[in-house]
Amino acid sequence: MNKHLNELIKLSKNDQAIDDYIPQIEAADKKIAKVQKKLDTAQEESDALSKDIAENEGKVKTFEEQLTLLHEQLSLNAKKIKEISTEKEMKALSLEEDIAKEKMTFANEEIERLQAINVTKTELLNEINEKMKKFAANFEEVNKEVAIEKEKIEKAKASLFKEREKLSRNLEQKVLAFYEKIRIWAGNTAVVPVKKQACYGCHMKLNDKTYSEAIKADEIVNCPHCGRIIYIDQVTAEA
Repeated sequence: MNKHLNELIKLSKNDQAIDDYIPQIEAADKKIAKVQKKLDTAQEESDALSKDIAENEGKVKTFEEQLTLLHEQLSLNAKKIKEISTEKEMKALSLEEDIAKEKMTFANEEIERLQAINVTKTELLNEINEKMKKFAANFEEVNKEVAIEKEKIEKAKASLFKEREKLSRNLEQKVLAFYEKIRIWAGNTAVVPVKKQACYGCHMKLNDKTYSEAIKADEIVNCPHCGRIIYIDQVTAEA
């Protein structure tokens, strides 16, 4: 077999081994992302509840201020009664008191309603905050596991990259550049075996001349259909 072809086969398999780690890294990242999403969702719910509670507390404070003003108004009206001299003034003052009392009733009801809502929302907030603690603990645990997993992968990849560098040095730059050019579009199928007289990249049948050249393996042979580098693997050659 042509020396460069043999090195290209090794380089192609090495590159395949490197790229095989990509799905593992993606799967590890997804583990973290999944837990992070739960944590983020819980945080959003917590923030929304906290905002609602704060807004309701602000409304309660406003109603309480209104009650204070209304109490002052009723107290003032009680003093005015002594100064009233006509029935018209008495009716006007009585109407003011009725309106003030209605406003006080409404304010008290709203305060009670808003406080009841906040009790429920506070209970929900406490539950979510407890969930967040569990999610945070789980996130730390998964993060550590993934970090260890990625460290192993990076070590394995480093070894493969070292081997790739060695293989690349053994190849002529022209041959290496030719391989890299094909790999841009063919990926890890830049160098493929021939099976049943067909290119294993595009699965098109090879003519007898090309197949014969691939068997001899004196030179680097390209598939006439797709342009990939083809070779006859040892098992096929023996057969």
